[in-house]
Amino acid sequence: MSMPDKTPLHWIEGALQSLDAEGLRRHLRTRSGPQQAGIKLQQQAVLNFGSNDYLGLAADARISEAVRKALATVGWGAGASPLISGHTEFHEALTDDLAKYEGTEAACLFPSGFAANAGSLPTLVDESDAIFADRKNHASLIDACRLSRAQVFIYRHCDVEHLESLLRCAAQFRRRLIVTDSLFSMDGNFAPLVEIASLRDRYGCMLMVDEAHATGVFGPTGRGISELLGVEDAVDIKVGTLSKALGCAGGFVCGSTPLIEWLINRARPYIFSTSHPAATAAASRTALQIVRGEPYRRRDLLSRAAWLRANLKSRGWNLGASVSQIIPLRIGQAEQAVAVATELLQAGFFVPAIRPPSVPEGECLLRLSISYDHSEAMLQDLSEALESSRSLAV
Repeated sequence: MSMPDKTPLHWIEGALQSLDAEGLRRHLRTRSGPQQAGIKLQQQAVLNFGSNDYLGLAADARISEAVRKALATVGWGAGASPLISGHTEFHEALTDDLAKYEGTEAACLFPSGFAANAGSLPTLVDESDAIFADRKNHASLIDACRLSRAQVFIYRHCDVEHLESLLRCAAQFRRRLIVTDSLFSMDGNFAPLVEIASLRDRYGCMLMVDEAHATGVFGPTGRGISELLGVEDAVDIKVGTLSKALGCAGGFVCGSTPLIEWLINRARPYIFSTSHPAATAAASRTALQIVRGEPYRRRDLLSRAAWLRANLKSRGWNLGASVSQIIPLRIGQAEQAVAVATELLQAGFFVPAIRPPSVPEGECLLRLSISYDHSEAMLQDLSEALESSRSLAV
């Protein structure tokens, strides 16, 4: 029998070439050393503006020491899913800490923030129900909506009037769930949670809020935008991550005891994933203690981010509606965004170009992610480097 000229995967090469032609192909970069303000990418020393390590904890020695102590006690691998034998005393202590910190009855852990959303949302609604989702929700929420099999209504970004018009016409569904990010990961702006909470009460909906990029950064105690805006009591399902401001790994959901018991019994990523190593839970507990005990980290971070936003606006950059440590420089086309990012990298600044599918076509941007570890001098140098690259963005 003669072999076919083409393999079943022959189409991939052409598809990759199409990504190249459109400026959309991504390539892995290898980082050397710890995640911090100054890193090495492909052995090049650069200032790092492409990390979500907002509070500068990813390389904190106290967290590393917590990992070392846990490893000496329980070793590395968890060996099983949480419901079998993978839920250790370290995991139990972390869920208790998270619930106390978030002011909820209970909490549960997931392998990632993505898994927390993808696992939780489909347990709350199905084909008899309706979801109302912001157009710019994170990909994990978008995929979770698809997995749920519910009818999904997309409202215009942060458009409360549009959301209400959709709710008004959807009284026939058994359950209705509003789901939104609190701090949008590409735009750096807040969801209108006060108004959304009001709609939740008025229309008898469930409200799910993903605080991934706000946990540890916003609010009097760092619990996020819902704490900042005083609407925590209206949030039925609160999702967070341990991998951004806390500098660790994993996701979590906080809420009532019945909610968490339901997720433990029904959320597939929870049931069918091996637990994180116990040492990861120990690291997260230490990070949470630091967040609670060192509020100056978020204050300084937000102060520096505000300075950079004002500086860039004064230079004519379009930052959209950003009010946070996430600062988008709106470029437009992928080729221009890549060109600016490439020139910045050559000058010693890592600022990622964000392209579809992370953002819609024609809305490409550079995403500046500010950390507590960035000094004022670093931000000033970045501002000057951006000005030198400005011609490429036109």
